[in-house]
Amino acid sequence: MQLTETWISRVNSNQQLIKRGNWVTLTFTFGIEDTDLLINIVGGKINSIKKRTLLTDSGIFRIHGSNQCWEKHWLKVPPRDFHDIFAMLAKKHITIDGDLLPLIQNLQYFKDLIASNRISNI
Repeated sequence: MQLTETWISRVNSNQQLIKRGNWVTLTFTFGIEDTDLLINIVGGKINSIKKRTLLTDSGIFRIHGSNQCWEKHWLKVPPRDFHDIFAMLAKKHITIDGDLLPLIQNLQYFKDLIASNRISNI
């Protein structure tokens, strides 16, 4: 899956992002349509991204949206209500559930990690 390889490369080459996430070591679930990806982070770097094959495999929290939603979020200049995960949450474009403490404690890290797929980062 090209998305995963590009995502890993973009995050792991961004020294500021790694520094911001230095204390983040966890796995979270990122959903696109019917596909859930398990993103394993160790010390701010993406260790692996794998497709969830068993429902019992899960991350500490889950962020889920439609393919169209993520495509809009990852545009060079996202449209209103798609520029930020909490704007998308407020408009019910995405859902977030699970143990949200690590997400909130490292909010800017996760926002930047997800936004690292923006076209402007190519």
